[in-house]
Amino acid sequence: MKKLVAENSFWELFPDAAIGILAVRDMRPAAEVPPEDAAAVARLLRDANEQANRHLTSNTISENEAVRVWRETYRMFKTKKGARCSIENLLKRVLKGNPVGSITPSVDVYNAISLKYALPVGGEDLDSLAGDLRLGVTEGGDAFLPLGEDAEDPTLPGELCYRDDEGAVCRCWNWRDGQRSALTDNSANAILVVECVDPARRADLEAALDEFAALMERYLGASIEVRAVVDRAHPELVIEP
Repeated sequence: MKKLVAENSFWELFPDAAIGILAVRDMRPAAEVPPEDAAAVARLLRDANEQANRHLTSNTISENEAVRVWRETYRMFKTKKGARCSIENLLKRVLKGNPVGSITPSVDVYNAISLKYALPVGGEDLDSLAGDLRLGVTEGGDAFLPLGEDAEDPTLPGELCYRDDEGAVCRCWNWRDGQRSALTDNSANAILVVECVDPARRADLEAALDEFAALMERYLGASIEVRAVVDRAHPELVIEP
């Protein structure tokens, strides 16, 4: 059995946070997604790039509410220099006229959801996780090989991260994924997350999670095994029986 556990150290910093969770099984490999479905997902992503503009009311990226709230969030824990929430990186591309492009159908789906709702979205290969996936403040030194890099880059003391029994999974909460559990074109089973720190946007989180699940079923052929929201009243969740 595997669980997602948001630890007390997380809730002490962010008592009003909520994390939408999907545990999905039997996703189609990218090569087996029908061309017409891959094209439909690419169109969804193009539309989401346009929809993201409604979250960009200022030409200064940090002055936009969807980014500002995460800039403040990142001041609450130790971060690596230059680390930014994933949604800031996506919205910055839209602001600069460099839309987020198509990669693979699964990645396109979660980028589309992230852009449309201006919420950070991520995913990990469920079969690659070692034990429970925990979100909390670490003492540092957790093993971590960043995606696309050759050198280890362990966590810092006081950093907030996702980690399992073998080390860090995603650093600085939602900044950077590691290679070990990253989703690939052939991942079949995954845990997908949508994160929200603004309680006023809980309805957006719920809507994003519902649409995310529907798109994974429709275009990736996935079975939605778990659809739930982790909050302070419900801090842990079984993601694999």
